Amino acid sequence: MARSMTSRKRLLRGASAIMIVLGAGHLSLLTLFSFDAITGWANRGLWAAVPLDLSDATTTTESFKNEVTFWAGPGSFAVPLVLLGCLIWHLAGRGVSVPAGFGWAVAVWSAVGGILLVPSPYFAGVVAGALVIAAAGNDSSRAVTIAGMSTAEPAAGHFSVPTNNDPDSQRESGPSRSGH
Repeated sequence: MARSMTSRKRLLRGASAIMIVLGAGHLSLLTLFSFDAITGWANRGLWAAVPLDLSDATTTTESFKNEVTFWAGPGSFAVPLVLLGCLIWHLAGRGVSVPAGFGWAVAVWSAVGGILLVPSPYFAGVVAGALVIAAAGNDSSRAVTIAGMSTAEPAAGHFSVPTNNDPDSQRESGPSRSGH
């Protein structure tokens, strides 16, 4: 079990590192290439630095560059991707499983982005998603029930699934939600 835990932790830490590098790299490159537009936000005051004006049919080059900088930077995928990477890193360190659905979502989203924007580092996100999926498949701490008998205890913080229809046996095995 310790080997499986270490393997899962390495897979999740690898996935999170890819996500953090992709997001932080995206923001760093944007800052490098659009420094004037970003400093313009501070010069004009941050409130409504990127106005959402749907009535104006004419777009100037400066306002277009301003909008593109926003949507490629703080309004892009980069910030949530860094946050997701940090969360997965933290969960891996605590030995908490990350559901495979998150890996599938990142992998599919990255594949579609990579197909639409070639060449791009989106495909590295497919690797990150695959690592999360592999770690979820490598999770040996899940309780397996065979003929009504649990073969493993649920991990701390998880709740057990009742093994029969007896209402008295349907209790939480993890921490109490009532705080008592």
